[in-house]
Amino acid sequence: METRILVVDDEKAITDLVGIYLKNEGYQVTLAYSGAEAMRAILSQEFECAVLDIMLPDIDGFELLRTIRADHTYPVIMLTARDSQADKIEGLTLGADDYVVKPFRPLELVARVKAQLRRYTSYGSRAPEETSDAIEINGLAINRAARQVTVDERPVRTTPLEYAILLYLAEHRGRVVPVEELFRAVWNEEFLPTSNNTVMVHIRHLREKLGDDAQSPRFIKNIWGVGYTIE
Repeated sequence: METRILVVDDEKAITDLVGIYLKNEGYQVTLAYSGAEAMRAILSQEFECAVLDIMLPDIDGFELLRTIRADHTYPVIMLTARDSQADKIEGLTLGADDYVVKPFRPLELVARVKAQLRRYTSYGSRAPEETSDAIEINGLAINRAARQVTVDERPVRTTPLEYAILLYLAEHRGRVVPVEELFRAVWNEEFLPTSNNTVMVHIRHLREKLGDDAQSPRFIKNIWGVGYTIE
């Protein structure tokens, strides 16, 4: 089955160009030129990835992202004409997986889509011997074979990035994982000055889902100036 991708931008030339590049890579692409058109697609179709422009004339990209995250965990890449840290933090807080600032090269966007899809599928494709048993820590259970997380048997919905962060920390239980190491392992990108904020926002969102109190953490502990650990 072809991988299905939603691309949303009110600038038709950009949307069509991105669509051509993605189709050339073998993806099944749905194009939307307004927020309303995108909303109908999100509610009626299944996707494996979405590329959302923030500045839309009717329903903005953040609202579309909220709708996606209400029921889905597939990766979402945000497009923005403004290199605004506030926009990035809001998007990351709502569950965005990546950000691309306009103007961009279509090949760069295609590469980022591929990277997000690899991350989304990789944790469900490990060898059986690596996924035969779940990780259980103080009421937290991670089933690597099913890519499922529970806390006290309560299901926890995580985005691909949140799951990757939690799994990496759990697999390195008892060791303080430096922020740079965590970023490189999960994002597979070079660590930049802004990367610390990116990790911090995702950790905060993950804690909220786990019901973890940052002041008195049950699971993820922050070792100031160093990184994070699960003990």
